[in-house]
Amino acid sequence: MATIGYEEKLWQAADKLRGSMDAAEYKSVVLGLIFLKYVSDSFEEKYEELQEDEYADPEDKDEYMAENIFWVPKEARWSYINSNSKKPEIGQIIDKAMIAIEKENESLKGVLPKDFARPALDKDKLGGIIDLFTFKVGDAESRKQDVLGRVYEYFISKFASAEGKNAGEFYTPSSVVKLLVEMIEPYKGRIYDPCCGSGGMFVQSERFIEEHQGRLDDVAIYGQEYNLTTWKLAKMNLAIRGIDNDLGESHADTFHNDQHKGLKADYILANPPFNASDWGQERLLDDYRWQFGIPPKGNANYAWIQHIVSKLAPSGTAGFVLANGSMSTSSTAELEIRKNLIEEDLVECIVTLPGQLFYSTQIPVCLWFLTKNKEKNGKNERKNEILFIDARDIGHMVSRTLKEFSDEEINKVSNVFHAWRGTSDDKYEDLSGFCKVATIDEVRSHEYILTPGRYVGLADVEEDSEPFEQKMERITGELGEQFAKSKELEDKIRKSLEELGYGI
Repeated sequence: MATIGYEEKLWQAADKLRGSMDAAEYKSVVLGLIFLKYVSDSFEEKYEELQEDEYADPEDKDEYMAENIFWVPKEARWSYINSNSKKPEIGQIIDKAMIAIEKENESLKGVLPKDFARPALDKDKLGGIIDLFTFKVGDAESRKQDVLGRVYEYFISKFASAEGKNAGEFYTPSSVVKLLVEMIEPYKGRIYDPCCGSGGMFVQSERFIEEHQGRLDDVAIYGQEYNLTTWKLAKMNLAIRGIDNDLGESHADTFHNDQHKGLKADYILANPPFNASDWGQERLLDDYRWQFGIPPKGNANYAWIQHIVSKLAPSGTAGFVLANGSMSTSSTAELEIRKNLIEEDLVECIVTLPGQLFYSTQIPVCLWFLTKNKEKNGKNERKNEILFIDARDIGHMVSRTLKEFSDEEINKVSNVFHAWRGTSDDKYEDLSGFCKVATIDEVRSHEYILTPGRYVGLADVEEDSEPFEQKMERITGELGEQFAKSKELEDKIRKSLEELGYGI
């Protein structure tokens, strides 16, 4: 996890103020305040600039809108809020500030938290958190360093950790997202996430584009999220980074209320809920998306896969996370769908990952990559082939229960993918125990099971060139020397004990 030094200190200070408040509830309070601080910092910087200009009016809303800066009414500016942080009515003051900002900025309508006045929220603690956020987050220098984005991301990940099993719906660990993004390289076109959580896939895509000198206005962001609180979190997360987006008019169920009908995306990134049951299959039996078979009632994995296929542009690529069971489940419906996907040559690559990557579950997961066109996505034609990568041995523990990937490990996996695709200058080679290109015939012979371990085999053991006889001679010789030294030491100890009158 990238840090800039003080995120952890800031988190510890903020967390002290949490007291007995539930992490999920506290999340809304803290992230809402950080957002308010951001828009206010950004606004006040522009305000000061306009004050210096004799021909400008610092209270002219258009001056701010022209530069994509949120207009902040007087009662919502941080200086005003901070000066009232010790008052008992601070909750009402913040609620009014949020309402005022939403009223003036259409894109934030219905997004900001407005329940700071509730009696259960300790106002002394609330004032303490306001006093804590004294650092600049929204001025030009902070924006350049992405201070707020990194603090926000850090806090979201810490809340995910604090919320444990309930966190999966809003947060995908950043190293997993980075691996997905590095593999599908979303440079230009439409990026879609059908279950976007807090928007981490989009944030990482933006970072990828910037790191590769691309243009942010070359991509269009489309997303959808079922959970209202998480949908709002995503809207704030993207607003902070200035990422234009279409996350639908509000939160909505992707299966039952698709907010992007007709969309064909060039890149699809997703981390659907693991093995979701009771997803309402019985109300969608005739759905147009089930062109490879009707997904089972008790598990939505293959519904997600087919939804993603239905949104994929003719030369698009999708990369998404699923539970490992998706690669080998033998239930009649799922096996049939998987078989059809493979026979249609849609499966591009499967990567198995180690366990302990997620806050919400210890189960190991895998990455699926799909494309409708294996001819044009790179220099190499890969028709009727699937790349298998067994990455279960990569990653390192960053806490007692959580594993992450280093940048080198992410590159190791993504480089193999690009070498095979022909989107890099590297030459692809199978590597025993790690990666293997299999033909659909081979996959057919394995009854359409996609577990990479079946294909990549065992890692080569380094060949031992020392002849057996010679090795035994050397080992026994070394052992003899050790025994002799041991005997010598034993005799010395016995003699010393005898001299002390304790002979044995």
